[in-house]
Parts: sequence; structure tokens; C-alpha cells
Amino acid sequence: MLTLPDVEAARDRIAGRTRRTPLIEFDASGGAEVWLKAEYMQHCGVFKTRGAFNRQLAARERGELDAQTGIVAASGGNAGLANAFVAAHLGVPATVFVPESAPAVKVARLRNYGATVEQVGTEYAEAYAAAIEHQDRTGALFCHAYDQPEIAAGAGVIALELLEQLPGLDTIVVAVGGGGLFAGIEAVAAAHDVDVVAVEPSSIPTLSAALAAGKPVDVAVSGVAADSLGARRIGGLGWAAAEARAPFSVLVDDAAIVAARRELWRDYRVPSETGAAAAYAALSCGEYRPRAGQRIAVINCGANTDPATLD
Repeated sequence: MLTLPDVEAARDRIAGRTRRTPLIEFDASGGAEVWLKAEYMQHCGVFKTRGAFNRQLAARERGELDAQTGIVAASGGNAGLANAFVAAHLGVPATVFVPESAPAVKVARLRNYGATVEQVGTEYAEAYAAAIEHQDRTGALFCHAYDQPEIAAGAGVIALELLEQLPGLDTIVVAVGGGGLFAGIEAVAAAHDVDVVAVEPSSIPTLSAALAAGKPVDVAVSGVAADSLGARRIGGLGWAAAEARAPFSVLVDDAAIVAARRELWRDYRVPSETGAAAAYAALSCGEYRPRAGQRIAVINCGANTDPATLD
């Protein structure tokens, strides 16, 4: 299971390479203070850049990052963007496998970062299998989208920043797909007695299905957030975190996610992709109702969306 020292080591390793993203104060909700952690302002427009830097820098320290074979990743788009960006920064090649359904805006940005893009299958699991085959064949460093300790620990640095930025923080609201961000946040939150609210699309309930079954299980992948939260099952790190300390689990439907995304743009000019809007949707649609006096941070984790779809 991921630990606080893992996240603190990641913070030190990636210092000066990632942005310390700001907080945006939202209107009070039921007497609670609600703040948005603007991780959509991170390099590449997504929180995953933190984990990508931690993974590749740690591998380079161990002599595992070859300048010729570089890295390989499988992604719905965002993990690929982050790892391609970091690989370019470190001067190594990147190959990224994405589903054929990956948004065109993400595929174009991957190519702009210099990555070789391979579109395979209809969902993340098929892209993942192709990436593993590429790793076996070439020896490239595999950078998992969410279920590697260094990837999740890098994401957890967000929680360390939140503790410094928001004294008295008692709740962090986070979207869950494969569970890497959740695992990183939980490693810090559990050590500081901060509650975590885990929000999932009802059409891809990887964590809540695992909690109900008592183990990770496959779920169907569909809905508006499938490109960024489209894992078939919760990863090992996310499940270990949930077993150790069960989060407050919330499901939101597609209509609530779409409405939350629209509200974020209309009222706050936050350009959220649909998966990233899921966390805020839990509050805006009332599936999660804060208590009076709570200090809540909602992580908005990505902005890689077509601006033409914001209204």
C-alpha cells in the first residue's frame, strides 16, 4: 500500500518540475467552505504530469530509462499526454497506445509532444494490452496510467499542497477511475485525519463495485467520462487504500456530470473535461451534502477538452 513517505519522496523528486496549482474559492454549500484545487492548470492540463515525472525520474535514477527505447504508456489520453510531455522534457522517445475512441484533441496534443501514437481497440484495456506487448518487444519503460507506486505517489503530492494551502482542511473530494489519484490522496489524507470522498460515474463504478463485492471486479465501461475514467476495474493501489480505510463513496450519473461541467464553465470559467467534472458533480447535484463548517477541497483534475464544447 502507498504510504506518506512515498508521497513525500515524490514531492522532493519532482520539485521545480511541476506547478503548485492554486485554489479557487467556490460559493458556500450548506454552510461549508468549498475550494477547487485547480489541477487543470498543471502542465499538460492534467494532474497526471506529477506522477509521470516521478515515475520517469525515479527510473532514470535507477538506470532503467534507456535513451533509445524510451517509454511506453497506455491511456485514454491524459496519462499519455503527461508521459509524452515528460519524456520530451527528459529527451527520450515515447510511444503511447490509446483507444480508437480517444478524443481528437488529446491525440493531436500527443503528436505535438513528439509521441508516436498507436490507436488500438475501443477501450483502455485493449490499448493497455498492446502497450504491454510493445514493452515486451522493445524493452521500453512502461508507465502505467494509474496503478504504479511512483505514478500514484506523484499524484498524492496534490494532497500535501492542499494541507499547506488550506489550514483546517477536513475533506478532499476526488474523482475515481483506476484509482491512482485516489490512492495517492488517501496516503496523505489518512495520515492527517482528512476524509476522502470518492466520486465515480454511475456508468463506470470501479471502486463502489469492488467495495460491494469485497474485491476488485470488472465493470462495463460507458458514458461521458469513459475517456478519462474508463478503467474496467479499480487498480491494486486504489483497492489497497480503500481496504485500509473505506472512503465515502458517491456515484453520479452522466446528466449530473454534464451539468457540473457546464456550471464550472458558466460560473467560474473553469474549462473542465467531463471526467474531471465528476468530483464537483457530487456536490452540485446533491449526492454529497457537506456539513456546516466543513472545509472541503474538490480536485478538478483535467482540462483536456474541446473548447468548442464548453457552453
